[in-house]
Amino acid sequence: MTIPKRILIVDDDPGIHRLLGDALHSEDRQIDSSFDGDDALARIKKVPYALVLADVQMPGLNGLALLECVRRICPATKVLVMTVENSPENVVWAIRKHAFSFFSKPFPISSLSEMVKTGLKSIEWEDDIEVTSAHPNWIALRLRCKVDAVDRIVQFLRELAPDLSQGEQENLATALREILMNATEHGGGSDPRQEVIVTYVRGSRSLVYYVRDPGAGFSFEDLSHAAVSNPPDSPFEHADIRERMGLRPGGFGILLTRKLVDELIYNETGNEVLLIKYLP
Repeated sequence: MTIPKRILIVDDDPGIHRLLGDALHSEDRQIDSSFDGDDALARIKKVPYALVLADVQMPGLNGLALLECVRRICPATKVLVMTVENSPENVVWAIRKHAFSFFSKPFPISSLSEMVKTGLKSIEWEDDIEVTSAHPNWIALRLRCKVDAVDRIVQFLRELAPDLSQGEQENLATALREILMNATEHGGGSDPRQEVIVTYVRGSRSLVYYVRDPGAGFSFEDLSHAAVSNPPDSPFEHADIRERMGLRPGGFGILLTRKLVDELIYNETGNEVLLIKYLP
């Protein structure tokens, strides 16, 4: 018989417990509730939890302090941080302390549910993301070439632009994920021993994301299998080429990304790229 994976929800708002309890319910999960950080820590010391969802603002021990305690006494437990008061400093602090993810309230319940699912199946995840620069306006990260790590870093980076509209956040997240998936799959060969460099820079009128993969790069002349190379009068020519090459359907990544950001700029060899979003 499969042992249910234990999840602890820590929040002083009963409504959050009802919302998350309903959304995360599954026969292979056991969901417990705690309404303050001190009680949560006492529970975690007694029971091995697979995942903890912790609010930042709580009576007693706050969520960020709880994260630090959990990482020290039970490093196998993943912590997903939730907050109604987001700030770049809190996001970076959470990454440094190896939070599994970070969500601002109100959050799309489907996105959080997917991240919980990712957290419950992820193994050897602690070193997937490393902070190398932590200034709120210049954040540099190293990312292992793993799909789970891409999904995590995209969510962290989404939280660094809370002043954008939800639609703009979604567009940026989609663009970043496309570029990072290309970097990890094609540049890094999906090899977790390889790393992608990701840098976020916030200026007064722009957001800039720099991505460098460990591969040899590419030339646009060699991308006949990608939608970006389609002739104007033949929007699906690349699909026939992919089929002949034995590649899975797709090839829209770069073309899609160009539509979602204001500028997409590659270096000469094709293993470094800038995504630029201009601010009003």
